[in-house]
Amino acid sequence: MKKLFLTLVSLSFLIAQAPDQINKKIDKMADRLEKKVINWRRDFHQNPELSNREFKTAEKVAKHLKSLGIEVETGIAHTGVVGILEGGRPGKVVALRADMDALPVKEKVNLPFASKAKGIYQGNEVDVMHACGHDNHISGMMGAAEILAGIRKDLPGTVKFIFQPAEEGAPLGEEGGATLMVKEGVMDRPKVDAFFGLHAWPGLIGTAQYRSGPTMAAAERMRITVTGVQTHGAKPWGGVDPIVVASQIIMSLQTIVARRIDITEVHAVVTSGSINGGVRNNITPE
Repeated sequence: MKKLFLTLVSLSFLIAQAPDQINKKIDKMADRLEKKVINWRRDFHQNPELSNREFKTAEKVAKHLKSLGIEVETGIAHTGVVGILEGGRPGKVVALRADMDALPVKEKVNLPFASKAKGIYQGNEVDVMHACGHDNHISGMMGAAEILAGIRKDLPGTVKFIFQPAEEGAPLGEEGGATLMVKEGVMDRPKVDAFFGLHAWPGLIGTAQYRSGPTMAAAERMRITVTGVQTHGAKPWGGVDPIVVASQIIMSLQTIVARRIDITEVHAVVTSGSINGGVRNNITPE
């Protein structure tokens, strides 16, 4: 966890410009903060919220940033939070970003801070869990904000802390996420010169890794409705079975990557994550 928020501090391009004594001060601050950051992470993990519903999460983030004397704007892209920290020396604007939303996943790990939260997703009650590490991202950046606020007089330029909602995708029929934040002007006021984010990853504990070119791609959601003709399950020739058609579509979708994408040029994945149709075993549905 200490590595996570120290990396966020480093990504701001500020450590490279700071003298050795400031680096030592940052290390000491990180040591003092580590337990606090771990406790934040466990609290967020125990109290996850779905995309565009990060109300309590955003409230905790905003309260912490304000306590550091950071200028705070809330309600961006529904629940997004932006903090602006002006350094004591002139320089450019560097943005750091962390995502805040959790997923409709049931936690099966027996921990004191395991999530037992529920939420509504696509009209259904679901279990909610930080299964993608956003609880780490939030708490790590809160720690980075506290460190940078503590050395603000030595900072060249401005640091913009962007806590983004709905990274996992806004609910159907809603806008959200990075696209809406950009539309609402998050890259301006002040204009961002450089933008950094990171992602926690199993197996990379205690290290920070990077590469040139794309590392994690954006995703597009596709929703297909197949309309058939209802009939009795014992008389399938009397209708058109949309479940069989949908199954054929799912299998054919896999040939897009296998036969249409040059994987030496670009990485691609097509995933069918949900299929719904019918209410009884003996009725071919419409």
